[in-house]
Amino acid sequence: MRNNPLSQLMNPKSIAIVGAGNNPSKMGTLHGLSIVKGGYLGKFYPIHPREEKVLGHQAYRAVADLPEVPDLAMLIVPAEQAIKLLAEFGQLGTKHAIVVTAGFRETGEEGRLKEEQLKEVAASYGMRFLGPNCIGILNSEILLNTTVMPGSGKQGKLGMVSQSGTYVTQTLPYLKQKGIHFSKAISVGNEADIDLVDALEFLGQDEQTKAIAIYLEGVSDGRRFIEVAQKITPRKPVIVQYVGGSAAGARAGMSHTGSMAGPDFLYEGILKQAGIIQVQMVEELYSYGWTLAAQPPLRGKRIGIVTNSGGPGTAIANACEHGKLDVPAFSPKLQQQLREHILPHASSANPVDLTYHLDAKVLTAVIPEIIMQSGEADGVIVHGGMSHGFMKELYPHVRELLGNVTLEQFLSNFDADFQKTVSLPWEYQIPLVASSFFGREDDYTANYLDYGIPVFDSPEKAARALATLLRYKEIRERKPLSRSELPAVAPQAQAIIAAAVARQQKTLTEYESKQLLAAYGIPVTGDRLALSEEAAVAAALAVGFPVVLKGSAADVAHKTEKGLVHLGLTSAEEVRLAYRAVRKEAGAEIPVLVAEMLPRGRELLVGMTRFPAFGPCVMLGLGGVFAEALRDITFRAAPLGEAEAEEMLQDLRAKAIFEEFRGMPAVDRAALLKLLVTLGQLALLHPEIAEIDINPVMINGSQPVAVDALVVLA
Repeated sequence: MRNNPLSQLMNPKSIAIVGAGNNPSKMGTLHGLSIVKGGYLGKFYPIHPREEKVLGHQAYRAVADLPEVPDLAMLIVPAEQAIKLLAEFGQLGTKHAIVVTAGFRETGEEGRLKEEQLKEVAASYGMRFLGPNCIGILNSEILLNTTVMPGSGKQGKLGMVSQSGTYVTQTLPYLKQKGIHFSKAISVGNEADIDLVDALEFLGQDEQTKAIAIYLEGVSDGRRFIEVAQKITPRKPVIVQYVGGSAAGARAGMSHTGSMAGPDFLYEGILKQAGIIQVQMVEELYSYGWTLAAQPPLRGKRIGIVTNSGGPGTAIANACEHGKLDVPAFSPKLQQQLREHILPHASSANPVDLTYHLDAKVLTAVIPEIIMQSGEADGVIVHGGMSHGFMKELYPHVRELLGNVTLEQFLSNFDADFQKTVSLPWEYQIPLVASSFFGREDDYTANYLDYGIPVFDSPEKAARALATLLRYKEIRERKPLSRSELPAVAPQAQAIIAAAVARQQKTLTEYESKQLLAAYGIPVTGDRLALSEEAAVAAALAVGFPVVLKGSAADVAHKTEKGLVHLGLTSAEEVRLAYRAVRKEAGAEIPVLVAEMLPRGRELLVGMTRFPAFGPCVMLGLGGVFAEALRDITFRAAPLGEAEAEEMLQDLRAKAIFEEFRGMPAVDRAALLKLLVTLGQLALLHPEIAEIDINPVMINGSQPVAVDALVVLA
C-alpha cells in the first residue's frame, strides 16, 4: 500500500489549534478540552487574538508567532478564515491539518468554490488535510482525542471511519457504557483531500485495530474502495452501515438493467465484492463490529447455548438457525458431564437450560468451560448471568424475611469471582458472547463488558453477533480473487458501434446487439435479419421451425409490450401473418428478426450499467417478463474474476435453479461465469456503451444462451 497521509496526521507530536478559547460554550474550546484533558502528551499550541492563556496553556497571537512548526493544525473558524489560516500554516511548514469548519461544498455552489480554494492552498504547500466539515479524530494509542466529547481513556480494538461526525463523538458515552472502545476513529467530513478510502487503508495497516467499522453514505472512488478493501478483508474484518440508497432512489434507465440499478442493490453487491459485512443499524455497526474486534474468530458453525430460561434459549437457537449457524444436540458423553452440575429437571442437550439455578458460577463458568473443552462447539452464548443487579431487585421483598439485613449485608452473600468466566474465550480461543436484561448495574454484565465480552440486551442480538463472525469466516475462506487480462478489442464490435454512432442511434438493434456480444464469444441464438415477407419465410425455413419473429429497430426497446414479438411460429403461413402484424403494429416498414425458438426453461437477466463512482457494473438476476417485479438481482463492479462471478450466483434467492431442477440438468456454471466475466470486460473495452440488457439469457439444456439483447449507447 502507498504511504498513507493519515500515518502522520494521526500521530502528531505537536498540535496548534485556532478557534479554542476559555469559553466552554464555544465548539473550538470543547475540541481543545478533549485534547488537553484526554491524556495527550504532545505539545499544545492555542492561537487566540486576545487571550494570554487558553485552557492553561500559553496562547499565541498568530500562526507566525508559534515557537516551532506544529505537526498538526486544527481549524475551527469561519470558512473564509480557514482558507487564510491554512495558507499561513503552509507557509510555516505544517504538513497536516484538520479543518473542522463547515460552510463549504455542503452549502451549495458558493461553498463549493471555497472548498476548491482550500484544496488549492493545501496543494500549493504540499499539505494533506482532513475535512472540511468534520469533527476530528481519536487515537487511543496516544490518548489523542480532537473531538468535542471526552473519550473513555482506554485503548480499544475497533477502528471507525465515519461520514458523520456524530458517530465518532456524540456516541462516546454510549459506547463507554457498552464496553466498546475505539483504537482509532476518523471523521472524514467532505473528503476534499483525505478521503474515506485513505482512512480505510490506514486502519487496515494499523496493528492496534482488529476490526474496522464504517458509517457510509457514498463512495467517490469506487474502484479504489473495492481494491483496498479486498486487500484488507482476508486478514481483518470490515463492517459497514450503508445509508445512501433510499434518498437517491433508483436511477432511470432505458433497459431493465438501468431501471433496476438503484444504489441499495448496487452497494449490497459492491460490499460483498469487497469482502465487507453489511449491517442495517448503527447499533449493529458498533456491537457486531466490537464482537469482531474483541473476540477470537469463529472456527466452525456449531454454537453451544447456556441459559437459565427456556424462552431465551429457544430464541437464541432460532436466531442462530436464521443466521446459518448450527445448534447441534450434544453427545451423550458431554450431556453426562453436564448433568453432574445441573438440576435433575434441567436440560443437558443444547441449549443447556438450567431453569432456576441461583449459582451463577455454574451458568457462566462451569458449563461453558465443559462445552469448550469438549470440542463440540465453535462458539458459546450465555444468557442470564446475573448477581448483584438481580439481588438488588429482590432485596425489598426478602428483607423482612431475612431479619432486616442491610442491602450491603445481603449482597455480600453473592460476591463472585469473575476471573474464570471472563478468561474463557482467550483460554480456549472460542468466542463467547452474552445476553442479559441487566445493564452495568449488575456485576456480571459490568465484568463481561470490561473484559471485552459483548453483552446484548436481547437473546437474538447475541446470536446475530456470532452469525456476523460466521460471515467473516466465510470471507476469510473465499476463493482467491484473480482477474485475467482484458482481451483485444473485437474489430467487428468496434465497427458495429461506430456505424450506430454515425447514424446517431441511441441504441443498437437486437440484431446488432447480439452480433456485438457474439464478437466476444457470448453465446446467442442463431438469428437472421429479413427486410421483406419472402425473406422472412426464407429465413424461417433456413433456421428451422418453430421460430420467433420480432420487429427489429434501433428506436424500439421493449418489443413484447408493443406487440412486436411472435413466438412459436410453425409454418410459412404463420410467419407471413406475423410479419404483417409486426409491420402494422410498428406503423413502419421496419426489418424483422427471425430466430430459433428455444424450449421454455430457466430464464436469467444479465446486464451492465455504469455508475459515476464505480464505472461499469455487471448485473445478474432472474429474467423474463417478471424480472422487474421479482427483482432478485445482484451487482458487481467490472472487471470481475470467476470467483466474484460465482459469488453472484450464490447471492440470488432463487439460486437453486442453477442445480438440477425439475428434470432439467444443472447449469453449466463455467459457461455462465464466463458470460458474466466477459460482459464486464466488454464494458471496459467499449466506454461508448452505457447499458447492456440481455433478457432473457435462456438455459438451453445446461448452456446459457442470449435470446434477446439491448445495447444502449452513451
